[in-house]
Amino acid sequence: MVFSSATFILGFLPLVLLGFLVLAGLGRQRMAAVWLTGASLVFYGWWNPGTVPLLCASIIGNYLLGGYLVRRPSRSVLVLGIVANLLPLIYFKYTIFLLSNVDAAFGLGWQLPEILLPLAISFFTFQQIAYLSDAHDGAVVEHDFVNYCLFITFFPHLIAGPITHHREMLAQFTNPENFRPRLDNLSVGATLFVLGLAKKVILADPLGAGASPAFAAAADGAALTLLDAWGAALTYTLQIYFDFSGYTDMAIGLGLLFGISLPPNFDSPYKSRNVIEYWSRWHMTLTRFLTAYVYNPIVLQVTRARAAAGKPLPKRGRMGFGTFVMLVVYPTILTMFLSGIWHGAGWQFLAFGLLHGGYLVIAHAWRAWKLRQGWRLDDDRILVKAASVLLTFLCVVVAMVFFRAADLTTALNLLAGMAGLHGVVLPVSIAELPVASTLVGLFGVQAGTSRYFNPGSWALVAVLLAVVWTMPNTQQWLRHFRTALGWRPRPHWAQPRLSAMTWRPAPLYGIALGLLSFFVLLRTFSSAPTEFLYFQF
Repeated sequence: MVFSSATFILGFLPLVLLGFLVLAGLGRQRMAAVWLTGASLVFYGWWNPGTVPLLCASIIGNYLLGGYLVRRPSRSVLVLGIVANLLPLIYFKYTIFLLSNVDAAFGLGWQLPEILLPLAISFFTFQQIAYLSDAHDGAVVEHDFVNYCLFITFFPHLIAGPITHHREMLAQFTNPENFRPRLDNLSVGATLFVLGLAKKVILADPLGAGASPAFAAAADGAALTLLDAWGAALTYTLQIYFDFSGYTDMAIGLGLLFGISLPPNFDSPYKSRNVIEYWSRWHMTLTRFLTAYVYNPIVLQVTRARAAAGKPLPKRGRMGFGTFVMLVVYPTILTMFLSGIWHGAGWQFLAFGLLHGGYLVIAHAWRAWKLRQGWRLDDDRILVKAASVLLTFLCVVVAMVFFRAADLTTALNLLAGMAGLHGVVLPVSIAELPVASTLVGLFGVQAGTSRYFNPGSWALVAVLLAVVWTMPNTQQWLRHFRTALGWRPRPHWAQPRLSAMTWRPAPLYGIALGLLSFFVLLRTFSSAPTEFLYFQF
């Protein structure tokens, strides 16, 4: 079931919300939690009921194992629990990829079966591994079966995140205040849901329809020229931005309808000045998980090994090459390798992860060098900041080609086009301009018609990039009200000028939201719903 489907909007959501409000209004907090858990299992099983037993078995097994680790911490039991969680993930997500590569390498001619990937297996696997790890470390303070089930299955975040942490969610489930119907939660939640839906159906889906033919052509071996290749890359980069941003808004809004705040997961990442900042603003809960449960343990292990060998950590900005490799390069590359293969089974996802790992290493090295020189880490001069944002964005666009491409060959084919290796075709209207006309015939530049992107497409890309880089995001627009859990939106450059336009529960905003809802729902119900891009992970 997709958030943007008529089944969800007109059937599932009103029914589940009504049942919750009735039970919560009667003070039946326990029954309200059971109701939400049951509804979430129905939501999960709507696509494929056969995957529900796997989810239930995972929940029950991890709950029992977590309880054991709370009472009797054991590293060997923890390792066995982590392996038991990873085995289904590896089987469903990576078996065909591994076997197909073995088959191709040795020419075995295997007939490989189709293995259907259960929805959200990557998300609920990570959540439960974190729970087991914290149970072993004594960080689990609440161990109730109903609340644990709701923590894993709560439908606003179940399919595509945010990746929630037990401490932040279980505390909310035990607080009676969160189960009392509140008008402000309902109004803010509905606003976020409609805004997220608008991003999805008005912006992301049409952008996807524009990018898909170009990527499909590259997959078929077509040599896209410079502008077509860049058009495909930029259009997809904007598509996934509005798709993921829209999903995050909808998930947080849905959580608020039920009195629950989900953690922030998206914070205008294309405004980042470096890739380190980018990963603190894109899929923030995935970054949080990988940092806490992969990166930090590796750094801690290396630090302890150095301390045992009598090698203390160097002072800030005075790290030698060997130390930099062990404390930065090694954990960063390994963490981003895992991030890449978590996103999908394919060499292109491995390349995506390693490329971002390289970006991060370079960014850390540059910051370390600036510290050594006594320079400011972040230069707030407008031109320097703009150049940093643009360079970071271009790095992200290149990596997104691997993320979107059907395979590694397709990605490299498209990148060759972006580098101009397949020629340059300027639109006739531009080629006839005095400056451009001198280029025609030189360096492979030709005048002609783009196969995939017309001037209108480029105008849309330019407008949306201006919106992404200059306008406040939804969290900033609703900054005076409870949205994501514990979230304080970053200041926006136009905040003093736009303060009168920030959202508040007033008739004018209600009318505007009603009109937007009418248009968005009309658009939604007039076409078949499309899945959010992160559903495939």
